[in-house]
Amino acid sequence: MKIKKIYEASVEEIVEVLKKNGLVIMPTETLYGAMVDATNPKAVKKLITYKNRPFGKPLSVAVNDESMAAKYVSLNETARELYQKYLPGPLTIISKGKHLLVKGVESELGTLGIRIPDFKLVLDVIEKLGHPITVTSANASYKKRPYTINDILDNLSQKQKALISLIIDAGELPRNEPSTVIDTTLDDPIVLRQGEIKIKESIEVLSRSVEDTKNIAKELWQKYEKFKGVRAIIFALEGPMGSGKTQFTKGLALALGIEDEIISPTFILEAEYEAKDINEILIHIDTWRMQSPEELLQLGFNNQIKQKHVFSIEWAEKVGNIIRDYDEEVIIIWVKISYSKKENERLISWGVL
Repeated sequence: MKIKKIYEASVEEIVEVLKKNGLVIMPTETLYGAMVDATNPKAVKKLITYKNRPFGKPLSVAVNDESMAAKYVSLNETARELYQKYLPGPLTIISKGKHLLVKGVESELGTLGIRIPDFKLVLDVIEKLGHPITVTSANASYKKRPYTINDILDNLSQKQKALISLIIDAGELPRNEPSTVIDTTLDDPIVLRQGEIKIKESIEVLSRSVEDTKNIAKELWQKYEKFKGVRAIIFALEGPMGSGKTQFTKGLALALGIEDEIISPTFILEAEYEAKDINEILIHIDTWRMQSPEELLQLGFNNQIKQKHVFSIEWAEKVGNIIRDYDEEVIIIWVKISYSKKENERLISWGVL
């Protein structure tokens, strides 16, 4: 493993490393990225091992312009408008892939996330290489976001470090958010992660009854149902006592075909419900009595995420930092429920953060 300051690094050297199955850590405008040749099976396998993530988790890639992107994905009108408005920049646009990259780069749904980083060195490397490179964050899965080289190395095993061929050190990067991720494959594009670029998606509706709250939950589930079994889906619920967080969870359960009675797990912290017809698990968590956010991990949250379950977490703001640590692996929908003017009315808003 070589470490070079950014002013010492040459595009030619980086490209040669990538051509020889190498894994390169480089800065971007958001975080340090772990980059390999996305057309090289040995290099992609090495990256998956480095990230310590199961095979099948999609890897976003970087290209140098819209023309290169169009070689690997089908760009609809929505995607093209986003390319023109926001790229280069911290936005990952998901489109239907053309299956031309190494297996394991595209998602299980055949989609591919593409970025055009606003960082000259990365763009020059892609230009010289002639095809996409991976641009996943350089931290191992569930570890600290990498704004410095020490953020990376201090959280890696010796085995993981041995997989790195070259590190380009640009010092401490500005504490920017990761890229925003938006899926353009549906008629109604949806934000899967709100990052540095803020794309307004928050929606507010009025619930006039308990049944309305349940129906709103069912409709929201339908929007994200395509990701069932592909990623864990977290409905992070916020709202005062008695506002209807458990009623919202009951609506999710109905949408999943769960027949068991849903009760608030305030005293047991967690309850699991199985949807028999679709082989899906709903995990209902109430953090009200938790003394620290780490109690969420003690419940086995990490393993449950890996099993791609559906979660409804009440008082989610108490464990918000831990939930956000998984934003590369899961879809997080933040739902706020508040009292309205009339006794039975609730304002329900949601957005992906």
